[in-house]
Amino acid sequence: MPRHIPSIRLILHVLVLALAVMVLPRLASAQPVATENAVAELIAEGPAVPGRTLSVALKLVARPGWHTYWVNPGDTGLATTIVWTVPQGVSAGAIAWPRPEAIPVGPFMNYGFEGETWLLTDIAVPEGFAGGTLELRARADWLICAEICVPEGADLSLSVPVAATFAADPAHALGFEQAREKLPLPLGEPVVATRAGDSLEILLPASMKVATARFFPFDGDSIVAAAPQVFDGSRLTATLEKDFKGTRLSGVIVVGGGGWTRSYVVDTPLASVAPAASAATAPPPAPAPDAPDIGILLALAFAFVGGLILNLMPCVLPVLSIKVLSMAGKGPGPVVRHHGIAYTLGVLACFALLAGALLTLRAGGESIGWGFQLQSPIVVSLLGYLFFALGLWMLDIVSFGNRLMGAGEGLVRRGGLAGTFGTGLLAAVVATPCTAPFMGAALGFALTRPAHEAFAVFMALGLGLSSPFLLISFVPGLARLLPKPGGWMVRLKKLLAFPLFASTVWLLWVLAVQSGPMGVAAAGAGLLLIALAAFLVHEFGGVGGRLVGTAAVIGALVLAAMPAESGAGKGLADQAGAEPYNPERLLALRTEGKPVFVNLTAAWCITCLVNEQVALERPAVKDALASTGTVYMIGDWTNRDGTITRLLAENGRSGVPLYLLYRPGADRPVVLPQLLTEGLVVEALTGR
Repeated sequence: MPRHIPSIRLILHVLVLALAVMVLPRLASAQPVATENAVAELIAEGPAVPGRTLSVALKLVARPGWHTYWVNPGDTGLATTIVWTVPQGVSAGAIAWPRPEAIPVGPFMNYGFEGETWLLTDIAVPEGFAGGTLELRARADWLICAEICVPEGADLSLSVPVAATFAADPAHALGFEQAREKLPLPLGEPVVATRAGDSLEILLPASMKVATARFFPFDGDSIVAAAPQVFDGSRLTATLEKDFKGTRLSGVIVVGGGGWTRSYVVDTPLASVAPAASAATAPPPAPAPDAPDIGILLALAFAFVGGLILNLMPCVLPVLSIKVLSMAGKGPGPVVRHHGIAYTLGVLACFALLAGALLTLRAGGESIGWGFQLQSPIVVSLLGYLFFALGLWMLDIVSFGNRLMGAGEGLVRRGGLAGTFGTGLLAAVVATPCTAPFMGAALGFALTRPAHEAFAVFMALGLGLSSPFLLISFVPGLARLLPKPGGWMVRLKKLLAFPLFASTVWLLWVLAVQSGPMGVAAAGAGLLLIALAAFLVHEFGGVGGRLVGTAAVIGALVLAAMPAESGAGKGLADQAGAEPYNPERLLALRTEGKPVFVNLTAAWCITCLVNEQVALERPAVKDALASTGTVYMIGDWTNRDGTITRLLAENGRSGVPLYLLYRPGADRPVVLPQLLTEGLVVEALTGR
């Protein structure tokens, strides 16, 4: 029996050795130390390897409802500190601070951490380090607060095995991975920081698409921690301490969106600019020369005149002309006046719906303005279908029925009040891509006023649009001036089809800018199906023709609703050889003292396109830009762009066009009129 004892001893030795091998990695973690309100522990990522650094974490777990502090604690508090005692030749780095949280406490704002926090420190082990273990000791002190604050601390120690190669401790690998995910990253692109008085503005890179942002300065005396920070797109505004005189801004910016959070280190010069060039929290800029602080009465007048001028636009004129000519030969009387009222009600109904949608979306935080519906490729496609179908009807190529296929055309053509009401609706719909003189000032004013005043401005715009037809229907003398009916009316109606076809071609170009070639191809196929539907209904009629025609129309609508890649087309700035508008770039150019001309435009804005052809693309204007060293920037609002919407709002406008000339040393830009001439632009650029 005794001869079996050595075998038993051998087995026990093997078991002990195996147990030691299994337990060895765990020796890199010391026993936690519990205080009244927290538990502290030192954890090594793995064994110490001579000649390389080792990450060691102070794991600090606060009681629920309690918090510890970041390197800048905010309004109150003290940052956590760690004082290391290490063997000779070994060195300990500074704390790698994770991104903080903003923790409101009464009227104060603290920066710190709730729950579990890992504070990482790099321990550098020299090449010639000798010994089987690395003995680390640390004194950690922290202030932990809830309703009250309690200073706490612990003396911690950790024995880390020394090895020839590094292998991460699997028990703590996830903890170190999560801790590193919370460390601020270097920012690949620069941010621009400016101050205007006590207002701080941080412009994030345009490529950074985030929903939320907050800045945490390293310096506790730079910003007012408790003051609200406002983030809008790429612009973050905060309030500087009155005594802050620094010329650099350093800290961490924490951004998020879609359930994720990241943080970046910010270290950038802090430029001082005039208040008008600062953030959205700065005082509003001076009103434009053609858009003063007009007041409600003048805004109503401007809206009326702008609506009146809209009747001359190429989309509106054919629709209005057909309805006016339908009254030719009819004497004055109550029937004619009823038609004038019905047309006006149709226009006002459309503008009421548009105003309601615009004001509701803006109240919900959307950054939109006049023409917002045309920033949707679906709406642009449907308008193209509408213009194309009306053109076919005006050429008498097709005559739609009175059912689904012909509902819109029937309203326009039929002689009853419903048809006149439908014509008013249609006239307002096709007027939306246009901006007339005076409209910009009126609509910009409206969107900064209470809802009832804004609604009144939109109604004045509608009254201006409907006033010619309304005036003809109520003034017998004007009605008598209309020519007598005859064959000329048919020829004129056919002639007016071509502005509608031209509008269809223009909308296809808008789609090319918005969605690229695939968007144009889908819309072109939709137009083909519209033409097929019209042909089938006209030539075959009957149930079969109507069913196939209806299917073709449904196919066209499906094509219009197909998802399109926003901005897939070549933008207007690229087409014009200009710089795309970028607030950071604009600010940098102004800081350098360079003049900048900013053209805020859109492919669907007819007024914008006319201005570019008659003025901005003329050789004299290009020569003036070159001779004065003026940088030409184009803000393309064809698709929705929050930065352009904000620039419009800062200059009292709700839609394009807007032309801004930033002269060196000037506090505010010069705002050019909405209708440009070559000479006017040259004079503004050269000053003569």
